[in-house]
Amino acid sequence: MPTRPDPAVLYPDVAACGSLAAVLQGEAGGCLGAVAVTSPDSAPLLHASVASTLAHREPLRITAWSHERRWSIDGREPFQGLSLMDGRTDDLSEVARAARAWHDGAALDDIRRAAPFVHLVGRFEVPAHDPVRLAESEWRAMRQEAGDLEYSWQQTYQALIEAAYAEPALRRLYPFTSHWALRFSTTTRPNLTVVGPCLTAGSDGTYGVGRGFVTPDLGLFATADEAVAAAVHRLRSSLGPVTLGG
Repeated sequence: MPTRPDPAVLYPDVAACGSLAAVLQGEAGGCLGAVAVTSPDSAPLLHASVASTLAHREPLRITAWSHERRWSIDGREPFQGLSLMDGRTDDLSEVARAARAWHDGAALDDIRRAAPFVHLVGRFEVPAHDPVRLAESEWRAMRQEAGDLEYSWQQTYQALIEAAYAEPALRRLYPFTSHWALRFSTTTRPNLTVVGPCLTAGSDGTYGVGRGFVTPDLGLFATADEAVAAAVHRLRSSLGPVTLGG
């Protein structure tokens, strides 16, 4: 197994400053100069974080790659712990600009305009934790993710997500996936309350519906619409609006 390069070899400029936090504060014309940037004592060359002025944002996580010279970012919301944006770049000045915009509370679209390497995952911010809006945000992220996939069965999986979203009885629930299986909850994260069948998209173009995880014991179907209709038939009619799972 090849050994990883010494971080000081990959990042000699960072090593000269003592930490990723220190070198970030000098990037992009010092745009982070007055902002608190921290690096952990355990790996100061590889990690840094920048807090936001907005309470509904976690500190932006900045990570240096261990096998080549590149950096990744991850911006999350704290209630569910889910990512709002990520990205990777070999330009540390871009990272500094993204971090400053995150810190200042800029809108997500504005952060991407300030640093084009930023990838918005599809979720939107819900500061008041409205559960219905959180469900809408998760559907949006799931639909974007399905459209962005590069796997051979992308179209099959995307058709399943779109068919489920088009069905009002499912759209009012909170969607989530595990190993690309589509499931539903009457509560948001962090504490899900699973209801209804599990839907799967097969690599052979078929769609499964099952009572348990992945196993299609309720049938295999040729189209996503047929699978979704079978799943809706198994739902309790008394399911109300989504509530908070925290």
